[in-house]
Amino acid sequence: TAGPAPAQNADAPAKPPSETMPLAAPPIPGLDAPGQLQPGDAFGAQVILPERTIVYLQSESKWESAQDTLIDSFKSLDEYLDKHGIKPNGPPMTIYTETDDTGFRFRAAVPVAQAPKDAPKGDIAVGKTPSGKALKFVHRGSYEALDSTYEAITDYLDDKGLDAKDVFIEEYASGPLQAGDDKLVVNVFVPVK
Repeated sequence: TAGPAPAQNADAPAKPPSETMPLAAPPIPGLDAPGQLQPGDAFGAQVILPERTIVYLQSESKWESAQDTLIDSFKSLDEYLDKHGIKPNGPPMTIYTETDDTGFRFRAAVPVAQAPKDAPKGDIAVGKTPSGKALKFVHRGSYEALDSTYEAITDYLDDKGLDAKDVFIEEYASGPLQAGDDKLVVNVFVPVK
């Protein structure tokens, strides 16, 4: 097992685990799953992710500005969708495509029923979500508290001897990501090998 995850300041947002950042964190005594889960919330449930059409904005961010970067990305996406009369077909999501100790690359994405007739230009594009076998974990609470959820996910994967792919998905089931929202419900999907 690798050593402890790098220290973060208390206001820094969560770092999803990936193959480029070892899936290891010090165990949290007595913690099998984060504390705010409700009965019926998934924590390690096996699911099959369907392939979905998305409109997305691809970008990158440093960890210390992650939440602001994501919020700005979703605002740009919302403006594009509104301008073109495109209705979302599911909750917004962040697809993490690469992570390291200092930052990450991502796609801020919104599922749509069908691709827009006119292809987007610039930073916005149309694509597909990752699909296939994954594990689903539910997070309830603030965006900053996602760190403890990712630590518990890492422990879960280690305990089960599972290898995660290098893509992770946060689906914002409670609606758009907003600063100061401490009642988020985030479905974290971890595709596995």
